Amino acid sequence: MEAQHHEKFFLGRQPILDRNQEIVGYELLFRAAEKNVAEFESYSHASASVITSALASFGIQDVLGGKFGFINVHLGLLLSEMLELLPTEQSVLELLEMIELDDQVIERCRELKELGFRLALDDHQYNPAYQEIYQIVDIVKIDILQTDAALLPVIVRELRTFPLKILAEKVETVEQFEVCYNIGFDLFQGYFFERPVVLNRKRIDVSGLAMLTLLQQLISDAPLGAIEQTFKENPGLSYNLLRLVNSVAMGMREKIKTLRHAIMMLGTSHLRRWIQLSLFAGNDTRGGNSPLLEMAAVRGRLMEILVMQKAHGSGGEELAEGAFMTGILSLLDVLFETSMDEIIANLNLSDDVGNALLRRSGQLGNLLSLTEHLEMTDFDSVTPLLATCDITLDELLTAQLEAFNWRALVAAK
Repeated sequence: MEAQHHEKFFLGRQPILDRNQEIVGYELLFRAAEKNVAEFESYSHASASVITSALASFGIQDVLGGKFGFINVHLGLLLSEMLELLPTEQSVLELLEMIELDDQVIERCRELKELGFRLALDDHQYNPAYQEIYQIVDIVKIDILQTDAALLPVIVRELRTFPLKILAEKVETVEQFEVCYNIGFDLFQGYFFERPVVLNRKRIDVSGLAMLTLLQQLISDAPLGAIEQTFKENPGLSYNLLRLVNSVAMGMREKIKTLRHAIMMLGTSHLRRWIQLSLFAGNDTRGGNSPLLEMAAVRGRLMEILVMQKAHGSGGEELAEGAFMTGILSLLDVLFETSMDEIIANLNLSDDVGNALLRRSGQLGNLLSLTEHLEMTDFDSVTPLLATCDITLDELLTAQLEAFNWRALVAAK
């Protein structure tokens, strides 16, 4: 997939979760690659880039995968007809905090609501004088780091009298999430779900251990009989294997006779990839809507594509497979609430993958660092990492969009 665009920009996608910690949407963040743009002008430029690029360059559905897209809107864009190009059923328009909520803005918000858009107030400071806009908007976003913690319960209680949802921004720790959850926030934005709970370590359960065992067997090219035996000892895995084969082998007339037959039909490469993704879906009560699964899947696929863009000839396919594996495995310590050393001890990984996971070293380690900073929309750190990895901004954007699209297709199956 080619990213057809003239302006060079970074694309960030921050997950927004509900009270079940399931993904309901993403805030799309664009920043022009040129740094000599004035701050005010960059708001205008970035907001316009979101709309024109999301629609013209790659398709908003590919990026959002059926979720809501939260898009920053400055005053000029709010009043512009350009907004009406967006799909109303998926768009949440975030009014930036510098917009004065005057009569003109309130009237425009009513018009957009009638068109079917959802509206949000970004980085909002609660004020009882804004009752009229609170009756219109769907979401109020509160930056919990910029708000006095003692005032949060009061703000939530006051906003509860209006027909809207309250979103906590900058939630970076599990403790912050729990505080905001107990206060009564409806939505949460931040990377608290990616923080290992070291003090509350849990043992890897039977199903997780079985999948790690199976992954280790597939990595080390274990005999087919040994792989089959692992499935036989875990009926749940066997059931999921048969479902997977049926879904990927639709149209084939040959019926599945045995577990061994199913493994052979699927092939070890597909099986290894399925196990890597299933580790998250099987050990997370949120299943396919887990932010960890989403992040791991996109991370792995993005790293794989970046390697495939450069690798040619012998060894390229193996390196790409290692890149995918590195991305997927890099969040297992969070999933199992244990150390990465302990996870790796259960797997016979290559030195390249092991060093990347433990020390962020080597080619795969640099790619992993790049994807992690990109997820956090730390664009200032992304720039030097692009140079280290010998990747252009256009190559990165193209790979990102392809990874988002791939994840959306996989999730839809």
